[in-house]
Amino acid sequence: MIRKERAILALEDGTVYRGYAFGHRGETVGEVVFNTSMTGYQEIMTDPSYNGQIVTITYPHVGNYGVAIYDMESNKPYVRGFISREFSGEYSNHRAQQSLEAFMQQYGVVSIQGIDTRALVRRLRTGGVVKGVIAHRSYTHPEDPYGEFTPAEEQMYVQRALDHQDIDGHDMTREVTTALPYAFPTLRHGKRVVLMDFGIKHTIIERLAEVGIEPIVVPAHTTPAQIMALQPHGLFLSNGPGDPAPLEYAHKTAWELMGLLPTFGICLGHQILGLAAGGRTFKMKFGHRGGNQPVKNLLTGNVEITSQNHGYAVDIDSIPNGAFVPTHINLNDGTLEGMAHSRYPVFSVQYHPEASPGPHDSRYLFDRFIEEIDAFDGGSGTPVAKASAGRLGV
Repeated sequence: MIRKERAILALEDGTVYRGYAFGHRGETVGEVVFNTSMTGYQEIMTDPSYNGQIVTITYPHVGNYGVAIYDMESNKPYVRGFISREFSGEYSNHRAQQSLEAFMQQYGVVSIQGIDTRALVRRLRTGGVVKGVIAHRSYTHPEDPYGEFTPAEEQMYVQRALDHQDIDGHDMTREVTTALPYAFPTLRHGKRVVLMDFGIKHTIIERLAEVGIEPIVVPAHTTPAQIMALQPHGLFLSNGPGDPAPLEYAHKTAWELMGLLPTFGICLGHQILGLAAGGRTFKMKFGHRGGNQPVKNLLTGNVEITSQNHGYAVDIDSIPNGAFVPTHINLNDGTLEGMAHSRYPVFSVQYHPEASPGPHDSRYLFDRFIEEIDAFDGGSGTPVAKASAGRLGV
């Protein structure tokens, strides 16, 4: 029988799961969430939107196809930790350069395996997301990595989870945004678009470039004057981690530029547009995370299977004067998944149309964005605005 190093997952509600160490040996703390994707663990780990979170993968076997540099969504993993029923120590894939465990060790990702992930996910779905700690005994007891944690040690980690700062009310984008602006290289000249980086994924930039956009990525704190000085044809508000409410600087920028530029928001960018227009956001019980979320396009009646990663949602009814109209809803819980401005060429979706990982049903939205840019009449927005919402569903 192979002996395995012990590890625990201690939740702030007092629940303790006992399993085995994987990845980088150590301790980590964060908000425990779950993702229902069957593949794409590398893209999930390197998505900056997961900053501050420990991700539970519901699929029972993770790591069998290794890690490939081509599948990175940023320059490093941003998850605080990773949880699986079983991690594979071996891999088989001609594209891969290394095993998942070697990747985790290289970047310091602390993980646990061997726990009942079904029970954990049921707990999160019933009670909502909670803070938790993953701890490896080989880190706290290097002389006895195969021993059990004592009850006192387990309660110490429960308390550590309780004491950890909540994501609510905390600006998480400062830890993931680019420090300096940069231009994404393209093979052809196109429409210059400023991408506000709140934690943008590489695949989003690539999809925008594919439809004829020259992306210029700027830090989250870039001012409206600095953006307009770049003489862009459009504005893109990216995905990102955490609570959108504290990002008042971003709300202000989005408000001041609304109507001046065709604008597309994804995920956190969608929430920022809602807040900029005077609306409210709310934290969901356990959020939407995975590649199988059904979304209905209200303009066409079509249903799209979407890739999602968010724990907050926009309350469309809170936006004053009907400034935004709903264009997409989630078929599982009825929450808002997309909206368009009633006057300006401004639209957004809560999900990830670049779908990395996930289905490609929603990639038409990138084409719609370039159509909005091409149709923009120089600033008034009036002619395009009336047709804007309708064209989103074509």
